[in-house]
Amino acid sequence: MTNLAANLVATARTQPQHPAIKLDEYVLDYAALHAAAAAVAGDLREQGVEPGDRVGLVLPNVPAYPILFYGALLAGAVVVPMNPLLKAREVEYYLGDSGMKVVYGWDGSGDVVPTAAEAVGITGIVVPATGPTGLRGTPVEEPVERADDDTAVILYTSGTTGQPKGAELTHHNLASNAATTSETLIEIGPDDVIMGCLPLFHVFGLTCGLNAAVRAGATLTLIPRFDPAKALQVVARDGVTVFEGVPTMYAAMLHSPDAGSADMSSLRTCITGGSAMPVEILKQFESTFGCQVFEGYGLSETAPVASFNQPGHERKPGTIGFPVRGCEMRVVDDEGRDVPDGEPGEIAIRGENVMKGYWNRPEATAEAIPDGWFRSGDIATRDADGYYTIVDRKKDLIIRGGYNVYPREVEETLYEHPAVAEAAVIGIKHADLGEEIGAAVALKPGAEATAEELQQFVKERLAAYKYPRSVWLVDALPKGPTGKILRRNVEPPTE
Repeated sequence: MTNLAANLVATARTQPQHPAIKLDEYVLDYAALHAAAAAVAGDLREQGVEPGDRVGLVLPNVPAYPILFYGALLAGAVVVPMNPLLKAREVEYYLGDSGMKVVYGWDGSGDVVPTAAEAVGITGIVVPATGPTGLRGTPVEEPVERADDDTAVILYTSGTTGQPKGAELTHHNLASNAATTSETLIEIGPDDVIMGCLPLFHVFGLTCGLNAAVRAGATLTLIPRFDPAKALQVVARDGVTVFEGVPTMYAAMLHSPDAGSADMSSLRTCITGGSAMPVEILKQFESTFGCQVFEGYGLSETAPVASFNQPGHERKPGTIGFPVRGCEMRVVDDEGRDVPDGEPGEIAIRGENVMKGYWNRPEATAEAIPDGWFRSGDIATRDADGYYTIVDRKKDLIIRGGYNVYPREVEETLYEHPAVAEAAVIGIKHADLGEEIGAAVALKPGAEATAEELQQFVKERLAAYKYPRSVWLVDALPKGPTGKILRRNVEPPTE
């Protein structure tokens, strides 16, 4: 049987009293998590939800999330995770596009879910943080049988061009990627405590946090909304052994006033993805907290992990490692031909982790997977050892007077300045050159630097066509739900 929920059933049988989910003082062991999920599955069946029907989740990282997630899977339904910060109009789009039957919201999010559900004529249910109450029907303790290629989750991509598209991830996509993560990348077991500050509605937190923990029988300790001081506190309190985050989380913890006094001695392994990790941040985090940080790479469409700096192999900071088990990667040109090592090209991916397609969008699917290889939209180089380095997003490439400039390279240089906390480099329209280079920079608390000083710092370290002609200081940079810096939302100051 392929159903992803089989992992929960198996772990609940082998270690029923072991803590599965924590939220501060609230603890749910594996037997209780399974029982609560089984009750949800029974209630969904009572509501007429059939295998393959879509069930939405609009919740932060609270215990209700894993209960509802595995409950829907036990019933054979397809889960559609959504960001709890969305407005009703935005949620309504996801409900309509996915053809959802039932949607769950959190009682701390106001009337967003009921309003959206009413607008499209489906059932909207609001639940407390600890999970739904007053459930009907007979609990479904054994997972409904699903095929390898049956969809388990529809994850909507950020929609940088046009409306968001739903990536269909199968039971096999998610189960195999969780197994690869827990067995070969983080190497976790029941004694591990994983920090759950990555959003569970995002594929990184869902696979590498929740699904990997449940498969290995580890404990997932949740933080509903990331806060660096809280994260440092939870690591010490719960003896966190595995921290998973995006680069901005690492930077925030590193620059927290509590960083020097925090007890991080339990930390064994840290993993990062979602966006490029500045090498300076990685090195500082390791030296400050005495742990190892492994950088990897993936996308919603690849469930997510595609490549990784892997234990037992050389670690190359600044790279995204090499393809994980069950996955192949290439660097190709616009015609799909391999480019030589060291030359930039688009990452193409094939393997058991690649989605089966975009929900109800055959044309978009054919464009993304033209020849069996998924086109990532990310530009990278591969070295002689087979390690990949992200150069940039294909659409983030700046062409200044005919020269290609990759924002990542300029940002990396800015991060070397001791006063810089965050940086985002963008292209600004220019009458003569086509595009000029601009940089928005947020300084570390208490640090001082002028825009001119930062510009000169980069100018001394990069080719003349690469340094930003415009630098401006900001309090903070715009970020997505996972904490990833959103370059496309960075605006240059008006004159």
